[in-house]
Amino acid sequence: MNPNKYTTSGGVQLQYYTAGTTGPKLVMIHAQGTSSKSFEDVAEIMSRKMQVYLIDCPGHGGSSKDPSLYTLAGCGDAILDLIINEIGGPIALVGHSSGGLIAAYIASKSVLCARLILEDSPFFSCVGERRRQMYNYVDLSTVCHSYLESGSDDDFVLYYFEHQYAWNLFPEKTREKTKRKFVASAHKSRAKHPGQDLKVMFWPSEAFVGMNDYDPRFGEAFYSDSFNEGVDYEEILAGIKCRTLFMKANGEMGKDGIYQGALTDEDLEHVVSCVPRIEVERFQCGHGIHIDRNGDFNRSLRDFIMK
Repeated sequence: MNPNKYTTSGGVQLQYYTAGTTGPKLVMIHAQGTSSKSFEDVAEIMSRKMQVYLIDCPGHGGSSKDPSLYTLAGCGDAILDLIINEIGGPIALVGHSSGGLIAAYIASKSVLCARLILEDSPFFSCVGERRRQMYNYVDLSTVCHSYLESGSDDDFVLYYFEHQYAWNLFPEKTREKTKRKFVASAHKSRAKHPGQDLKVMFWPSEAFVGMNDYDPRFGEAFYSDSFNEGVDYEEILAGIKCRTLFMKANGEMGKDGIYQGALTDEDLEHVVSCVPRIEVERFQCGHGIHIDRNGDFNRSLRDFIMK
């Protein structure tokens, strides 16, 4: 992957990476809490027949860390500036999770998007009171808020590991003992490999990819709902004129009333009712389809872009 820097007309610095020199242009926007690293395996495959661009969102990776940008319009306008002035069109645009919200915004604002792929993006579920019953809110958003409220200057990645919602999914009788063991292991790993993505034995290896360069104030924007200020997702989705594919991962309601997934089937039906030209493909896996079902994701992506 070849690193590049771009400064928008508004002074926003965006880090992006390129691979491949021929074929259709594929632009990919990652989820919050990670970075372009999340799509590196996909880019390696796709770059054989496409020109791939992986963009670090503001607040992530090597891009600007400025809370004034942590809104849908702030992120979307900055990346659209990059696409118009540096990449050009037509493009196929992929957005994972919150990256899909941004991708939809861009597609609704520009004719440069010929194909739009939304990977398990939390339309309607991340807004207003609904967001409080969703996994992301009680996990990353709440941990970011707690970290900032504490005034701590400790390592955020370790703070997140110790305070993440996932501990609530462990058996209650052994939860604290298990947590102490894993937290100790995380601290040892961090001390041994400073500056590297955190890896903890028996924990999903992709869980902390790119989190070293994540600004927790971005998560605070989802906690406070300021990311969605003034946003009408129905209007945005209705404004998408290109062919669109929605990739839906698994999700289920937890016993505590927290929905463990990005959006419900009802939310997806709402999305489908808004977008003029949309297809849906379901994957039996977790939220990161491009990670959990990498081969199937790549085939679906390639087929949708090429057909």
